[in-house]
Amino acid sequence: MKVVIQRCKRAKVTVEGKVTGEIGQGLMVLVGVTHEDTEKDAKFLADKVTGLRIFEDEEGKMNRSVQDIGGKVLSVSQFTLYGDARKGRRPSFVEAARPELAEVLYEKFNELVRANGLEVQTGIFGADMDVELVNAGPVTILLDSRS
Repeated sequence: MKVVIQRCKRAKVTVEGKVTGEIGQGLMVLVGVTHEDTEKDAKFLADKVTGLRIFEDEEGKMNRSVQDIGGKVLSVSQFTLYGDARKGRRPSFVEAARPELAEVLYEKFNELVRANGLEVQTGIFGADMDVELVNAGPVTILLDSRS
């Protein structure tokens, strides 16, 4: 599994003109799943996301997690994280998991983040989504459960 984590002041996802998820301060997390991923990958990344210290403390150092600041998570599935554009000009998505597996692991990831005590808002799996974000910093972190 791969995630792109963005520290945000606010973020929102809209599907067909309807807001499906919206948060204030917290983390915008894009989630991609590949064929070999399991619940173990989802757990590893859920724990990393919830404990990652990328919010500033009183001294301006990145020392606080989203849990520490009482923030929320906006989680959006994104199979294009497994896009490969090394050859040609059109990306290949053969490394992205089939929707049946990807949706199960995406939902498991969200469940595990909630189990760690955070509110999680989401998009709609497989939908064409409009995502808005005010990236604070900017701070963007890439994590791969296989690395």
